[in-house]
Amino acid sequence: EVQLVESGGGLVQPGGSLRLSCTTSGFSFDDYAIGWIRQAPGKEREVVSCISTTAGATYYPDSVKGRFTISSDNAKNTVYLQMNSLKPEDTAVYYCATIGVMLLRLWKSPYEYDYWGPGTQVTVSS
Repeated sequence: EVQLVESGGGLVQPGGSLRLSCTTSGFSFDDYAIGWIRQAPGKEREVVSCISTTAGATYYPDSVKGRFTISSDNAKNTVYLQMNSLKPEDTAVYYCATIGVMLLRLWKSPYEYDYWGPGTQVTVSS
């Protein structure tokens, strides 16, 4: 059974940092890439990063490039999202999800991700 569980969310002041973790089981990183997708109230889901250990590649949209860093520890089946210089507009529920490596070219589309975790809330506010 495929499972993903996010942790590490919380309340942080603007300019602060958080590190999210996504603990996974039931599948191989050889077959799937992992993305972090966020959804703010009233807004569409946005993919903020994606990592493929098979391709040795990471992906970021312009909205977070230079502030967010995705990494993985394959031995622990865990993917991390380090978020720095956080802004109020980063407030959202953050999900990790899988995307087949054959679909990696579509990493920007949240609709291409199949297995999802329950999400963790990130709130950036003073």
